[in-house]
Amino acid sequence: MKPGIHPAYGPVVFRDKAADFAFLTRSTVTSAKTIEWEDGNTYPVIDVEISSRSHPFYTGTARVLDTAGRVERFQRRYGSKA
Repeated sequence: MKPGIHPAYGPVVFRDKAADFAFLTRSTVTSAKTIEWEDGNTYPVIDVEISSRSHPFYTGTARVLDTAGRVERFQRRYGSKA
């Protein structure tokens, strides 16, 4: 790899305030805000809108849509002319 052209890769905390959930990982994303983590170190923190704790797919609250109705509606509009 060429030196000097890649962003810094280091530990970052991603925090989902809606679900009161945070996790420490490594990323190239940076932030001016910091947080003191459980290990006593201070890391940059990125606030996210949604995470695995608040996303309906992962929490089991996802709704099943009527895909058959969508397909039928598409066939009526754009179905074959034969």
